[in-house]
Amino acid sequence: MEMTTSGSNGDSKGEYVNCDRLIGRNSGDATEITVPLSLPKRVTPAEGNNLYRLRDRKFVLEDKRRLCAWALGVALLGILLMIIRAEMCPFVYHPGSSYSFIINCSISMSTACLLVLIIAFHYKDIRLFIIDHHHVDWRIAMTRHRVLFISLELLVCAVHPVGSYWEVAVSSPESRAQRPDGNTSLSPTAAVLCVSAWHGERVVDVELLLSLLMFLRLYLVHRAILLHSKVLLSASYRSIGSLNNINFTFRFVLKVLMDKYPARTLLAFILLFWLVASWMLTLCERQKPVETGNMDTALWLIAITFLTVGYGDVSPGTSCGKGVCLLTGVMGVACTAMLVAVVTKKLALNKGEKHVHFFMLDIQISKRIRHAAANVLRECWLRHRTNLSRRSSAEQRRHQRCLLEAIRVFRHLRLKQRKLRDYASEMVDLPKMQMIMCDLSANWNNSYRELEQRILSMEQKLDDLNRCFQQTSELLSRALCHRNPDIR
Repeated sequence: MEMTTSGSNGDSKGEYVNCDRLIGRNSGDATEITVPLSLPKRVTPAEGNNLYRLRDRKFVLEDKRRLCAWALGVALLGILLMIIRAEMCPFVYHPGSSYSFIINCSISMSTACLLVLIIAFHYKDIRLFIIDHHHVDWRIAMTRHRVLFISLELLVCAVHPVGSYWEVAVSSPESRAQRPDGNTSLSPTAAVLCVSAWHGERVVDVELLLSLLMFLRLYLVHRAILLHSKVLLSASYRSIGSLNNINFTFRFVLKVLMDKYPARTLLAFILLFWLVASWMLTLCERQKPVETGNMDTALWLIAITFLTVGYGDVSPGTSCGKGVCLLTGVMGVACTAMLVAVVTKKLALNKGEKHVHFFMLDIQISKRIRHAAANVLRECWLRHRTNLSRRSSAEQRRHQRCLLEAIRVFRHLRLKQRKLRDYASEMVDLPKMQMIMCDLSANWNNSYRELEQRILSMEQKLDDLNRCFQQTSELLSRALCHRNPDIR
């Protein structure tokens, strides 16, 4: 049996052993057997743990994204049920009816589901912390700030109106008004939030506050935007951001959105805030028979308050409504400032347009400077000619004034040109200059390496020439010695 190692051009890099001639005892057939010499590369335990960590981290991020989307949907469902309960109660059913109880149970069930989703989300967040820090104890992740934040978030999500669960007795005579047809109806104060007036005004105020505080659940919108943004999902964004020590928070995502889609982002926020604030104002103003209790009037009041116009034709009549209008005014000022910044940025010239504009201005100012210099020379010549001809002093004074005015215009244009060039020199693109300098440095390094290689090759050639000269001298000496043995 003959065993040979296969290789390329006699090299020993082969990975298989070929048994070219394996002769069996009972047969003379020749077969070829290939046996691998090199084993497959094994993954070290550290690399395997890192791969498992990356896989687990990816799964946990997907779970967090999914839980955040579900939590936002459940929160919006609870707010929608609360709005339906407040809008339909005075017209469709009365407080204490089965419809009111069913809607309130639905709101409570959605709140319970939301709390469960919030707890699951924070569990995944802690799980992600454990994976990122090489499977440390989960109690290390429960810092005081995290515990306080989770408690506050659960408290905000747990707020919802619960007035329909209380026992509704027969309303007092003051809370019911006798209709002409003999039926009784709820007073406006009692029917604001589907709570019987038998409980008193304090219960109505508490229900109003709980209903308005349900809109705090909209904080989940910023979390959903952060987890579903392309900035966080892109591996290139994350890698470059980690190299530059940038935290991918909602603030960074909002800056990116305002840079890419400023008009859409502002328009969506303004419309959402307008509708929410109008409905909150309507809910607050229903406690009293005022004009702002209607949705159309509330929309008008919120719009003029947001734009800081304030015609004075309508005004809020309750403390809750005044608070909503105050918040609307503050948000209107902030949005107006952002709108002005966006419009200014859109109307501003870019770098290329600025270079063209300043170049043309420089040419125009240069022409005006030449004309001003020519006027100065002309006025100097006229004044000199007037002095030589000895004309009247009035004409001399006139030429003197013209000369001084021409000099003033010339100096003003020179100063204007200097300011323009100083401003244009400040517009140097520093990143572009840095890239140019990096390219020049790289070219210099390449030239230096090539020069070193050429010097080394010249040294080698000089060594070869020296060696050849030595060999030539030895051959000559041998030849001479061979011809003349007496010469040594």
